[in-house]
Amino acid sequence: MAHPGLTNSLSPKLVPLCACSCRPFSSQSLLLHSHPLFFKPKPLIRFTRPTASPFLLAAVGQAEPDRLPQTTAPKVLSGDQEEDLPLKSQSQGSQFRNRVVFGLGIGISAGGIVLAGGWVFATALAAAVFTGAREYFELVRSHGITEGMTPPPRYVSRVCSVICALMPLFVMYRGHVDVSVTSAAFVLATALLLQRGSPRFAQLSSAIFGLFYCGYLPSFWVKLRCGLAAPALNTRIGATWPILLGGQAHWTVGLVATFITISSIIAADTFAFLGGKAFGRTPLISVSPKKTWEGTIIGFCGCIVTSVVLSKIFSWPISLSSAIALGVLSFFGSIFGDLTESMIKRDAGVKDSGSLIPGHGGILDRADSYVFTGALAYNFIKTFLPLYGV
Repeated sequence: MAHPGLTNSLSPKLVPLCACSCRPFSSQSLLLHSHPLFFKPKPLIRFTRPTASPFLLAAVGQAEPDRLPQTTAPKVLSGDQEEDLPLKSQSQGSQFRNRVVFGLGIGISAGGIVLAGGWVFATALAAAVFTGAREYFELVRSHGITEGMTPPPRYVSRVCSVICALMPLFVMYRGHVDVSVTSAAFVLATALLLQRGSPRFAQLSSAIFGLFYCGYLPSFWVKLRCGLAAPALNTRIGATWPILLGGQAHWTVGLVATFITISSIIAADTFAFLGGKAFGRTPLISVSPKKTWEGTIIGFCGCIVTSVVLSKIFSWPISLSSAIALGVLSFFGSIFGDLTESMIKRDAGVKDSGSLIPGHGGILDRADSYVFTGALAYNFIKTFLPLYGV
């Protein structure tokens, strides 16, 4: 069939393509392929029949070699991908800005709460503990963990969260929490055994660990801040503290120890992050793939240096070895708490424990380094420092 743009005077002739005895090809088809209207590759596909031999298809391909696809061409970003690049960069910048702003806000607020002490400190800690307990039980109920275990019923999780929130208040006004923890564990075990269906050991273990992890351990911060009421007599800042705000008696061993411990934890996290970014090469543990040995060592050194420097500023503890020991305990409590929460999140299959704090995640994401450290610092001061290090 002749193309409309060609004259009818052309008569089709069969011309062999090569010297061998292969199938002839129509000269009219060659003219069609060389016509200006057929410079695009689509007409070539239209004129090739499925029944053509491989030699014929090769001849058609050789007729216009410039139309062959270039397999070695470099990859170019599409328009949508190019538009996504500034959006992604803007999103990362916004996330970093939120992280810095909310981090500073949390730091200043926490400093004021620690400085106030008393019922202000206990109430703020109770609110944080309640939120953290809710996040913990949501992680326990996540798909990644429920594949291997049966989570506790929701009413048990809610009761556990309330009990955890009451523990810091019990410590503040009763002085101890051991009896309440034992009673709460007994009540939970009874409730789980009497539930409908088949009770599982995984339900009991996750609920009891929630009481211990989210309630009992954080309560030691109240013991540390409010329980060590001996005045830090050598602290210079206490001598100039206004009488309306408590005077020198306000600066107790508990207040100074809390400030040093929290500052050491912040220094450990900060130095570990910066050191890992700059020098990190060797992974520390599979539970937290982003942590490196190099960053951990730098964080350890930064934690001890911070503890020693602050001990000189506050003149507590007097012994240099005690300040170093407090820094070592703060570091190991910090990293152990961080890795424990990372293990829970890894099993749950989530990145953050929640989304309460923009740029930071949930309460557990920010407070994981503090869970074990308060108990370690309190027991160290209470047991190993004569006269509380004064």
